[in-house]
Amino acid sequence: MNIRDAVETDLPAIVEIYNAAIPQRMATADLEPVSIASRSSWFDEHIPLKRPIWVMEVDQAIAGWLSFQSFYGRPAYHATAEISIYVAPNYQRCGVGRQLLTQAIHHSPNGLKTLLGFIFAHNQPSLQLFHSLGFQRWGFLPQVAELDGVERDLLIVGYRIFT
Repeated sequence: MNIRDAVETDLPAIVEIYNAAIPQRMATADLEPVSIASRSSWFDEHIPLKRPIWVMEVDQAIAGWLSFQSFYGRPAYHATAEISIYVAPNYQRCGVGRQLLTQAIHHSPNGLKTLLGFIFAHNQPSLQLFHSLGFQRWGFLPQVAELDGVERDLLIVGYRIFT
């Protein structure tokens, strides 16, 4: 297994993994698949030294990915990033998410002090993963998303890299 910075040729696999998560209604608020073209500018906004996208390769296949996204877009939040993790269906429950999140905790880009996760309250596997690695519940947004007619809560979990 190898975790590395994503390159542009990884974008189709990143989008495929993301789109595979949409029908489960557990990890994303997108309701329809996204296109590679629609994610191109998102990919370009991720600078490896500041807000990278990492992919984990297993047997030369991308098993999952993690991205750091700037929080709230204001300069005072420069030391805070939102973490997103997506794992290919064939590699779920194999430790890919744990390895990616552990890497984020221990090797975050310089200057980051706080990591955040925005996780649906019904996504117990993700909540358990984040909590097992020291993330704490920092916020609760009741019924802010509607997935197939069901209102869903969103939890915000946080981790301080430096205290």
